[in-house]
Amino acid sequence: MVQKAKILLVDDRPENLLALEAILSALDQTLVRASSGEEALKALLTDDFAVILLDVQMPGMDGFETAAHIKRRERTRDIPIIFLTAINHGPHHTFRGYAAGAVDYISKPFDPWVLRAKVSVFVELYMKNCKLREQAALLRLQLEGGTQSGGGVSKESAGLLAELSARLAAVEEQAEALSKQLDDESADAAAVATAAHLERKLTGLRRALDALEPGTGGASALPSQS
Repeated sequence: MVQKAKILLVDDRPENLLALEAILSALDQTLVRASSGEEALKALLTDDFAVILLDVQMPGMDGFETAAHIKRRERTRDIPIIFLTAINHGPHHTFRGYAAGAVDYISKPFDPWVLRAKVSVFVELYMKNCKLREQAALLRLQLEGGTQSGGGVSKESAGLLAELSARLAAVEEQAEALSKQLDDESADAAAVATAAHLERKLTGLRRALDALEPGTGGASALPSQS
C-alpha cells in the first residue's frame, strides 16, 4: 500500500478549511487541519508534511510569524509553504511572503484548479523524495554489509545505485520543468523561491549518490532519514 502524503491546512476560519478540503480531496492525500499558527507548529513537531497551505491573516500568530518559526526549525525548514491571503496590499506585501520562506503566494478568491495543480506538484516531489530516501537507506545497509564482510560493492548494490541515480535524474528534470513553467507565467519571485528550495534538496541527494561511486567515499555519504 502506497503511503499517503500529509498536507497541512492552516486557517482560523472553519469555512475556509472546509473549502480547502473540498478542493484538495481529489488528490487523495491526508489533509490535516490547524486553526492557528500555534496549532500548526504543534502538528509539525510529530508529523512530516509534503506542503503547508498557510493563511496570512490570523489572530495572534499570523502567517508570516508562523512561517518564520517553521523555517527556524531544522526538521521543518524545507517544507514548501504556500501563503493564502484575502487581502492584497501590493508588491511589498507579496515580497514579505516570499521573504518569510513561501514558495508561492495566492490571493483569495483563488482558482481551485490552479491551487490543486500547484499542491499536486509538491506532493509528487515529496513522494519521490521519500522513495529515494527509502532506497538510499536500503543501499546503505547493503554497502555496510559488504564492507563488514570484506567485499566491495555487490552487483545488487551497484544496480540499486544506478536505479537511484535514474530516479533522481527524473526528479531533477521535473523540478527544472517546474521552474521554467513558473518563469513563463512571469511569477518571478515564486520561480526563484521554488527553484532555491528544490535545488537544496536535489543537490544534497545528487552529491550523496555521486559519492557512492566506487572509490569516492562509500556509504558514509548517504543522506540520513531525518
